[in-house]
Amino acid sequence: MSNQSGTEAAGWDGLLAEFERRRSVANAQGGTERIDRQHAKGALTAVERVHALIDAGTFREFGTFAGSAIDAPRDAFIAGHGLIDGRPVLVGAEDATVQGGSIGSAGMSKRARLATLAAQEGVPLVMLLDGAGHRVNARSDRVRPAPTDLSLLADLAGVVPTIAVVHGASAGHGALTAPLCDLIIMVRGQGQLFVAGPPMVAAATGEQIDKESLGGSDMHLASGVAHLGADNDHHALALVRELLSLLGAVVAAPHPPSQTVSITQLIPSNQRVPYDIVAVLEAVFDGGTVRVVQELFGTSMVTAFARLNGAVVAVVANQPLVRGGALDADAAAKAARFIDLAAAHGLPLVLVADNPGVIPGAAAERSGALRLAARMFVAQHRHPGPKLHVTLRKAYGFGSSMMGQNPFDGQTVTLALPDATVGAMPARGAADAIAADDPTRARLADLEQGGPWRHADALSYDEVVHPDDLRQVLLDSLRLSAGRAERRDHRLADHPDLRP
Repeated sequence: MSNQSGTEAAGWDGLLAEFERRRSVANAQGGTERIDRQHAKGALTAVERVHALIDAGTFREFGTFAGSAIDAPRDAFIAGHGLIDGRPVLVGAEDATVQGGSIGSAGMSKRARLATLAAQEGVPLVMLLDGAGHRVNARSDRVRPAPTDLSLLADLAGVVPTIAVVHGASAGHGALTAPLCDLIIMVRGQGQLFVAGPPMVAAATGEQIDKESLGGSDMHLASGVAHLGADNDHHALALVRELLSLLGAVVAAPHPPSQTVSITQLIPSNQRVPYDIVAVLEAVFDGGTVRVVQELFGTSMVTAFARLNGAVVAVVANQPLVRGGALDADAAAKAARFIDLAAAHGLPLVLVADNPGVIPGAAAERSGALRLAARMFVAQHRHPGPKLHVTLRKAYGFGSSMMGQNPFDGQTVTLALPDATVGAMPARGAADAIAADDPTRARLADLEQGGPWRHADALSYDEVVHPDDLRQVLLDSLRLSAGRAERRDHRLADHPDLRP
């Protein structure tokens, strides 16, 4: 009996020694030289990124021993789950120290497994990108058909929060991961996204271009592909944690607004004088909670997360600093996608209007401004609410409809400040369009200067409010909708066939 136990112990010793050897190989990543190279450019390794993101001691990996048959530790991809602020999260990270972070067969399976688990368990997914796309020297043997992670990521849209961080050069299949996610963060000076890198671009088109000019953060923050820029890896991962707290609609302790001045000091009564809408938002919402996204794209529109007495809301606001807040194709496209994101994750929508309408002209027509304006209108119209509208100074033509001003359009409340004007177009433009005589011009000007009272008289607005009361009125209106989500969940539970 003792001899048998000794034999079993010896057997276990050998098995565990092999286990530790293989785990050491995986933990070595691409080797000391490549790890040092990663650190030399100011970047973390994939392992360091995962552990910097996840709550300490909570990461549980799967697929650790994938890629061992081809001497590719973890097959250049780390996958697993852990907690962020105590909330379960799935995470995948391309390992640039192993074969350039390229995607092999096992890595593809791990990516698909992550997306499957995210849908199955209802858990957010974070992808940390730093790889070269499909591995050029991957085995060419025939394999059985299987879902790709791209198809599975597409199915996650509106189901669970998904965030991509672009830490390094990401090309091909890997790069397509990013725009399939809800939000994209790019590390400035390090992260790049492109369909194909500079060598392939040169071979295909003859264009000579470097990686940063082709697909760097400056390019994609302006193109609208990326939502936020980060100074370094640690900053990017901190942003992930912040965004997950917002998309999770976690109620936090309320804070007074950052701006303590009256918004009458921030909004000029002269409608031709521009001002920064972000300063107004900071005076209305909880202090330090206004997180603007896609700041450099569609700049006449501001899209932001914020908190109102601790509750997360999605804010869509015209930016009078840019063309008076006039709406163009990019602004409408940005807003439509953001509204859809808010709707998918159950966030109340606050629409803050101050615009002269959709920007006119041949260039605007060629850009598809009308098509995208209609797309934004549909997005806000379909938003399941709560939906709160405020007209600050003006909302003309289809610009007012896009910003949810139309009466009885599913709003919880429609508000106006005392200086608000609404109409088909500004009085001067309307007069010129009809070649109006002087009395008609004067009448149109009087209507424009008449403020919101004619519309309030007809209940086009629920209420005209004092500027200093705006925050409290919004807060009280949001309180009115507290039971809406509960009723919706109850209805879906009683009728499973109604679930999306």
